[in-house]
Amino acid sequence: MTHSKLTRRMLGLAAGAALAVSVAACGRGDKPAAAKGAPAEISFAILPAEGQASSGPLWQPLLDDMTKAVGVPVKPYFASNYTVLVEAMRGNQIQAAWFPAKTAIEAIERSNGEVVARIVDPEGRDSYQSTLIVKKGSGITHEDVLACGKKYDFGIGDALSTSGTLAPMTFLFNANNVVPNECFKTVRTANHQANSFAVANGLVQVATSNTINTVFIGRSNPQIAAQIEEIWRSPPIPEAGIVIREDLDPAIKEKIRGFFLSYGRGEGAEAERQRKILKDLNYSGFNPADESYLNPVREMVADQALAEAKAKGDTAGAARAEAELQRLRRLREVQP
Repeated sequence: MTHSKLTRRMLGLAAGAALAVSVAACGRGDKPAAAKGAPAEISFAILPAEGQASSGPLWQPLLDDMTKAVGVPVKPYFASNYTVLVEAMRGNQIQAAWFPAKTAIEAIERSNGEVVARIVDPEGRDSYQSTLIVKKGSGITHEDVLACGKKYDFGIGDALSTSGTLAPMTFLFNANNVVPNECFKTVRTANHQANSFAVANGLVQVATSNTINTVFIGRSNPQIAAQIEEIWRSPPIPEAGIVIREDLDPAIKEKIRGFFLSYGRGEGAEAERQRKILKDLNYSGFNPADESYLNPVREMVADQALAEAKAKGDTAGAARAEAELQRLRRLREVQP
């Protein structure tokens, strides 16, 4: 089974509907639309955990600098969920994107995506962690959550969110044979910011989040942050990456790659200005990367596919997922 097929198993009916609508709207058929020559402008996709209104002004200075470096206007492209963004890249409505790891995999396999860089946080880490949050003082523990009994309303992430859905499914729920739809009173899907507000305001008792969102909520909504506490963290997972369409004009591709890999580097007033922009985004820079850095997340996708196949009694599907999981683990063992 290909990575793409394994990934698509996790999209679910809602995401599948979104894909169908988007493909119909694009009118592109089964093949990604081909780029033709140097673009007149570049649409750069962002789906921030903290919402467009909060994040747009943080990204705009970087996109303005990217415009100057690349020589083509770079415009932000916001959407309601990751599936829409993947299909927008597939239809050549966007040519570059900030994508979390799982979405980057989907873009590579469905939308001619190519990884050119990965994000580094202010402490020099290129990983982050998924979290489980509750209202401070609730007394709810992660053991209480795993006890199920349909006691709690639960907020999960987008179907293609690495930290909002895939990581907690892999490291928490699947590892303890827990199915959220059977465990909780209700399950609602939202981005990290919305789930944080829902926990703080008592609309859900438990939700997924991540360590990056913790920083942004603390910065932008300290009153909300003060009402939330973490009760679980995942192992480190690969940070988001910069993905571009593989069939972009080669000269433009190299300018984009060079822009990210040099941004905020060096000395002087210009480098300091760029580092301030990165700091507001909670980054320190970008490191070179190709799609192999996503293999730990591909393992998580395979693990989820295996769990779903077992739950359905799909012996053949489980065998394919297990084979893919073992292949990725062998690959990891021989990598430096």
